[in-house]
Amino acid sequence: MKELLRTEGITKYFGGFRALHNVSINVDEREVALIIGPNGSGKTTLINVISGTLKADSGKVFFKGADITNQEPNLLYHCGIVRTFQTPQPLKELTVLENLLIGAINPGESPWKALIYRSWLKKEEELVERAIKILDFLKLSHLVNRKAGELSGGQMKLVEIGRALMTRPKLIIMDEPIAGVAPGLAHEIFSHILVLKTRGISFLIIEHRLDIVLSYIDRLYVMFNGEIITEGRGEQGIKKVLEDPKVVEIYIGE
Repeated sequence: MKELLRTEGITKYFGGFRALHNVSINVDEREVALIIGPNGSGKTTLINVISGTLKADSGKVFFKGADITNQEPNLLYHCGIVRTFQTPQPLKELTVLENLLIGAINPGESPWKALIYRSWLKKEEELVERAIKILDFLKLSHLVNRKAGELSGGQMKLVEIGRALMTRPKLIIMDEPIAGVAPGLAHEIFSHILVLKTRGISFLIIEHRLDIVLSYIDRLYVMFNGEIITEGRGEQGIKKVLEDPKVVEIYIGE
């Protein structure tokens, strides 16, 4: 498969504390990559550096072969990189449909300016049609006019995915997408991810619920103390990682 994302030697300090040390990972096109590790191992810091919300002190990030190190999130939006968060952040007084429409707005411009611009170009119908298709795919079309603040936690996670899809992404970075979600809905979320993978979208995911996610991933990284300590790809490679005594000791055996 063709490489989509690559980091080389990412290092990040917070004052005198080294949060990341020489972290190198790859995500290919049409791939679901998972990062695991105990709390404080550097997982969220890494995806914050990749997604532009933190600056690396050293190292490089490449996307589709281009150096995107320390680029602003709004520029990464145009590259096709989008991020979702562990705690969903919908605009709770807006409807589900309106939340998806907001997702189509460039984060580097004023929403008001963007909406006027789209009105002038008569793009509203196109955006609404796209949003409705996404909601139908996510099985949320029955909630189209429901205020986001009235949704369950799992439904809010799906709305986050819907907003990400409105940007036409190539890579979705997800921080614990099924945290606090009932098992049935958690499997449904990852079933959607598998379908989206066949449509050309890659995923870089942090998640602790290994009992659910392992059957859906293509590549696994394990972090500890700000470093990648082991990795594996494919069923046998992932199995080998999970049987590694170091992994059992620091993560699975917690």
